[in-house]
Amino acid sequence: MEWVDSFPPETAARAPKRLQQNPNIHPSCSVVRSKIGAWTELMANTRLVESTFDDFSYTAGDVTIIYSDIGKFVNLASHVRINPGNHPMERACQHHMLYRLEKYGFADQDDESFFDWRRSYRCVIGHDVWIGHSATIMPGVKIGTGSIVGAGAVVTKDVPPYNVVAGVPAKPIRERFPAHIASKLLEIAWWNWDRDTIKNRIKEFNDVEQFIERYSRI
Repeated sequence: MEWVDSFPPETAARAPKRLQQNPNIHPSCSVVRSKIGAWTELMANTRLVESTFDDFSYTAGDVTIIYSDIGKFVNLASHVRINPGNHPMERACQHHMLYRLEKYGFADQDDESFFDWRRSYRCVIGHDVWIGHSATIMPGVKIGTGSIVGAGAVVTKDVPPYNVVAGVPAKPIRERFPAHIASKLLEIAWWNWDRDTIKNRIKEFNDVEQFIERYSRI
């Protein structure tokens, strides 16, 4: 993974038509203290803060990811929000003046302990996950590999691998595959194959039954 301390640079090149091994980051994006994998793409107005974004994953634009770990081959539709900010509901006031003290002139520095508390509720998104348009993944939630989150969903609880959830709050709709297929895909773990292997086998992904029949024996 490539470490990105701050983005955009003073001059940013236009994204190429074909993805490259190095991260492809639109000039309008904001990246802070994050690690970004190979063959990735952050489209316009994506914000990535203190997160990891693994190989082949992409955002479709206007996506915000904070304090999260994003797996490989993750598909993030536009306007997805992962780990939105919590407020101190248990205090007498929940306004952000209580922790953004410097901004309001209440102290010389902000309440870093509050931000550390936010960091402790890290979101984890597995591999080959599809998160639909305008979905929100709440702090601390884990989305299992191969799962689908419906458009507009608000996910407040962990999602097992290869499950489909939707709604507000999000609830299970169905399993993406029968249990025997899901378990075989997890066993194969194709997302860990190198790019050349995937390229050579790309057409075989189209038939899941034949795919697991062939590669679960390797």
